[in-house]
Amino acid sequence: MTWRDTGKDRGMVKNGKVAYIFPGQGSQAVGMGRNLYEKYQSARDVFHEADRTLDFSLSRLCFEGPEEELTQTINVQPAILTTSIACLRTAEEIMGGQIPLPDMVAGHSLGEYTALVVAGVLSLAEAVSLIRERGRLMHQAGEANPGGMLAVLGLDPAAVENICMDADTEISNVNCPGQIVVSGAEDKLAEFKRLAETKGARRIIRLKVSGAFHSRLMQPAADGLMRAITDTAFSEPEVPVMANVTTAILNNADDIQQELVDQVTHCVRWQGSVEDMINGGVTRFVEIGHGQVLADLIKRINPEVPVLNIDDVDTEKQAALWWTEHRRQHIRGLVEKAIQSAKSSQVG
Repeated sequence: MTWRDTGKDRGMVKNGKVAYIFPGQGSQAVGMGRNLYEKYQSARDVFHEADRTLDFSLSRLCFEGPEEELTQTINVQPAILTTSIACLRTAEEIMGGQIPLPDMVAGHSLGEYTALVVAGVLSLAEAVSLIRERGRLMHQAGEANPGGMLAVLGLDPAAVENICMDADTEISNVNCPGQIVVSGAEDKLAEFKRLAETKGARRIIRLKVSGAFHSRLMQPAADGLMRAITDTAFSEPEVPVMANVTTAILNNADDIQQELVDQVTHCVRWQGSVEDMINGGVTRFVEIGHGQVLADLIKRINPEVPVLNIDDVDTEKQAALWWTEHRRQHIRGLVEKAIQSAKSSQVG
């Protein structure tokens, strides 16, 4: 789906600042998307398109597993992207094609590719192909340069950065206050863990990934991805895209391509991205995809900003809530506009 595809059928205009956000690796679970597939044609269309594009049954892998195969980097990345788009298109079907328009879009790591589909930069088929190649390259780089990732709870970024310098590791994700992820070679991670524990880290969790993602050890993957991106047609975004790496607003295809390459070897600054979106006027987030990982992070970043979930479980209920809230905001905007108009007339 892009706004270009269905814009003529939309009866609503956007009111307020709303950002659509899309989850990344770690949000997956066997069975995701199956409920939507069984009940909605729009979801079936999404999964069938992904299956045709990849020439294997990604849908069956999402619905039935096995988990070990689903969680492989080459599979889980297109699986999460496809499920997120299925959630969005199902919500659109439920709401009769009049889905509220976002002011901007963002995604966590691979979720950035989902955001690009919604922004009209990539088609679903292009994004699924590109993200599967990204997963393949990242797994391959992990085999060439063995490493991993640790989630660190309870230390501030400055303390983690200092430990990284001593242990020759890198901060790869800043997700929310108190939750930072570090990447590095296996022996370096062991040293980081030892030092972090002496500095008072509350908890250190080994992530189930196949490499030191978002670090310099992924440089071979970045090089390969650059070639794949060069061979893919990128359109100009119809909706501004918030970047993971720079937390800058991306408004053109060239900057987006560079962001995707840089993202493989650089830190995902999710906390900074959310804070910058809020500072830019976003007053509501809509997380679209399986689970509510990003909603939980945003509650820790700024609990005053509401997050609505559109997932693959309670989609009908969530879509109804979304539409009701959108109508409420729309009416409020009309009332405020009328009040301002009346005040201007009185002044005149």
